[in-house]
Amino acid sequence: MSTQIATQIPRVVERRSNRVRAVAALGPLTVIAGAVWAVLQPYRLTLLHPHGQGFWWLLVEPPLLVALVGVLFHLLVAPGLVSDLGEAKNAAR
Repeated sequence: MSTQIATQIPRVVERRSNRVRAVAALGPLTVIAGAVWAVLQPYRLTLLHPHGQGFWWLLVEPPLLVALVGVLFHLLVAPGLVSDLGEAKNAAR
């Protein structure tokens, strides 16, 4: 009679391909690029000197837009691309 209730499940560890890593890194790298751009060219951020500028001019700043696109890509686009790349990799096996 066996007294073991649970058995060990073999651990399956899949390595991510370079394509998956590249797609997953695009969003964070874009956010970093926007932040670096804002630091290197602070005169582009009119939040620092909003003389005579309206709300939309303050909201639509190129470095801020680049960072926003990076966040949206990372949250909305990259997960689908990563899963599609994983399915394509499994189909190729």
